Amino acid sequence: MKDEVTDMAIENVKEYFRQYGIQDRILEFDVSSATVELAAEAVGCEPKRIAKTMSFLGKEQPVLIVLAGDARISNSKYKEIFHTKAKMIPKDLVEKLIGHEIGGVCPFAVKTGVEVYLDSSLKRFETVFPAAGSCNSAIELSVEELMRYSGAKDFVDVSEDLE
Repeated sequence: MKDEVTDMAIENVKEYFRQYGIQDRILEFDVSSATVELAAEAVGCEPKRIAKTMSFLGKEQPVLIVLAGDARISNSKYKEIFHTKAKMIPKDLVEKLIGHEIGGVCPFAVKTGVEVYLDSSLKRFETVFPAAGSCNSAIELSVEELMRYSGAKDFVDVSEDLE
């Protein structure tokens, strides 16, 4: 069942990208890319260039924040912007609320009503590697492409300051 759900999620992302003609840019690996470290190893880049997608319970709908691999959520900054505590979606509800399982959560082909934001920590890079719906996939996108293809509402600064 789990593999079926994962296969469906990456197929949904491929179908979503078909409208932009970039479905062939999805990278699929023989190894897991479910964590920042594993994804960086699979892709062959520094961990900070992995665009990790974190899922939160917003006031009225789920919120996805895409951050650089080395960034961490600042609870105070999150609360200042979203006017609620940064509360991660429980693992057993992520797929139901977002449309992707943990390890493959990405800002593409998500369920209706999910709000997507990009963290300013991503602006340091020309390209980044978000997941593509499964725990063994990624796609290389410029930050501008990530903004466009994710349908992100805006850039936010919700990460702790990096050195």
